[in-house]
Amino acid sequence: MIKAAAANGWIDGERVMRESMLGIRRAGADMIITYFAKEMAGLLR
Repeated sequence: MIKAAAANGWIDGERVMRESMLGIRRAGADMIITYFAKEMAGLLR
């Protein structure tokens, strides 16, 4: 849904993706498996 909304220009895809990952981490996740893994790895470098 995030990718589709970003493709249509409705949201800032990178910002929403980061917030989504951060929210999962704040909830206590030790590991996050996501479709965004490669993209997030590149952004975090």
